[in-house]
Amino acid sequence: MTGKKAARIIPIIAQGKAASQAAGKLEFRHPPPLSLYVHIPWCVQKCPYCDFNSHEVRGEVAHGVRDSIPEADYIAALIADLESALPLVWGRKVSSIFFGGGTPSLLSGPALDKLLTAIRTLLPILPDAEVTLEANPGTVESGKFAAFRDAGINRLSLGIQSFNPKHLKALGRIHDDHEARRAIEIAATYFDNFNLDLMYGLPEQTLEQALEDVESALAFAPPHLSCYQLTLEANTAFAAAPPTLPDHDRCADMQDAIEVRLAGGDNSAGFTHYETSAFAQPGRQCRHNLNYWNFGDYLGIGAGAHGKLTLHDRVLRQMRWKQPKQYLAKIAESKPIQDEFSVGIPDLPFEFMMNALRLNQGFDAQLFEARTSLPLINIENELRRAEREGLIERHQQRIAPTNHGRHFLNRLLEIFLVESG
Repeated sequence: MTGKKAARIIPIIAQGKAASQAAGKLEFRHPPPLSLYVHIPWCVQKCPYCDFNSHEVRGEVAHGVRDSIPEADYIAALIADLESALPLVWGRKVSSIFFGGGTPSLLSGPALDKLLTAIRTLLPILPDAEVTLEANPGTVESGKFAAFRDAGINRLSLGIQSFNPKHLKALGRIHDDHEARRAIEIAATYFDNFNLDLMYGLPEQTLEQALEDVESALAFAPPHLSCYQLTLEANTAFAAAPPTLPDHDRCADMQDAIEVRLAGGDNSAGFTHYETSAFAQPGRQCRHNLNYWNFGDYLGIGAGAHGKLTLHDRVLRQMRWKQPKQYLAKIAESKPIQDEFSVGIPDLPFEFMMNALRLNQGFDAQLFEARTSLPLINIENELRRAEREGLIERHQQRIAPTNHGRHFLNRLLEIFLVESG
């Protein structure tokens, strides 16, 4: 890539392999905080940029739920899935719950209430636990949001993406700009804690249009904003037929301008830019995502859900069966896990860094040892190399990416990547 700020933040996904494990022994005396992730795999329409495990439903809307969603069977399967996982998390308290998708807001209020009641029965949930549900503006109904709140949802995340009709159409969204604004108004009525997702670097988008989307969002005084650059992911409609996107320099300018507007100083909107793509008003950081970035544990249930659990002698990765029909069938056989492996000792530093270096304030050196069971000296050479390249800075015990490191996060992470073979 070329350009003044090319190779911006493009996620790197670590593929753990059993073959990468080296001789050695881990010992975890205290497990990290635990979150619960629940995947709802259906959506009304598959967006052309989406590479998440989401599946388009068909049928007419009946009482706010697509009739082709096997809602009752899926809720029963999620409960059975959770019950089967309990031996791995006995005695551990859950600090946050996140319903992701797909479009979790396709669920009915009674179904969500039944599921949350079962979760509370099976797991000890902290009294102040953050419970987030993702919603699509095209599936918003006032009565449904009230039911979600009554069921125990206390944070909502709305996938707005843009307020520009042309860009919403280009993204294949099922809502228009009027529905986006109406959805936010309804969300703010029932939830004092909500997030708005925005995207930039959209087809034929200008810098001015990207900032107009930010200003439109700010008019609703959101406690939290997530601003992502549109990227072309493999196995998506956009990858097969790529749209014309702004070049890397223009996207870099958009990112810089958004960061300055939201968190750039005296004239900014007063947000804290605490993570690569996340901005929050004071005290409104997403606790669930912070647990991810601090390499905490999360139990994932539902079709295609991933999980990471720290046991006394290893870090365990799990993935549930991806296809909804297959997931339901495997749950009936009491076999919810499609893939499971222990993260190899050589891979743990990279996996930790892949998460922790997304935090603008970085991490405390002691956290590395607590989450990996490895001494920090094991990666001293890599840390020094990153320092020499101006990608990280160290202040006493804190290690954080520099502004250069945040803009070239892929390059920074590659330093900690161990080649297997």
